[in-house]
Amino acid sequence: MPSIDLRQLRDTRKLKRWLRAGQTVEVRERNEVIGDLIPRPPSAAPTRLPDFAARLKEDFGDRLIPAVDTLLESRENSRY
Repeated sequence: MPSIDLRQLRDTRKLKRWLRAGQTVEVRERNEVIGDLIPRPPSAAPTRLPDFAARLKEDFGDRLIPAVDTLLESRENSRY
């Protein structure tokens, strides 16, 4: 496992190369380990969302729901 001193953290090219290679890096201050830099595991492939439009068409067919008209009508008929 490579180790790096706090002052050497400025050399980000070397640090990035180690982390991209999957190595854990020890961070030291005066030969005392004060922490570890651990590379992030590779992310999984994004999950695909279901086809909502196809499900809507399957459930309701070509029927249109006049939501806006219904809302306006209910507002006109009710008191505020």
